Amino acid sequence: MFRATGHIVANAMDRYTVGMTIIRLISGSIEITAAIMMWRFGDLKTAFRINGLLGLTGPVVFMSASAVGLLGLAGKLSLARLALVLGGVFLILLGAR
Repeated sequence: MFRATGHIVANAMDRYTVGMTIIRLISGSIEITAAIMMWRFGDLKTAFRINGLLGLTGPVVFMSASAVGLLGLAGKLSLARLALVLGGVFLILLGAR
C-alpha cells in the first residue's frame, strides 16, 4: 500500500500535494511554538505581540499553499476553471482584510 519514494513515504501523492502538506506542517509548528512561548512568558503584552506576528504569517501561508496547489492544477484544469479558482482565492483574501 505505501511505497517509499526517496525520503518521503507517499501513497499516490504528487509533489504539489507534498509541498502543500509541508507548508501546512511548518505553519502548524510555528503556531504551536508561539502558543508555548505565550504560555512560558505569561505576559499579556508579549503574548499580544506574538499573536500579532502570527496574524502576519497566516495570509503568507495561505498564499504559499494556494500557489503550490495552483501550480499543480495548472495543467489539469481548463483556463476558465483556473480563473475561477484564482478568483476564489482573491475573494477569500479580500474578505479576510
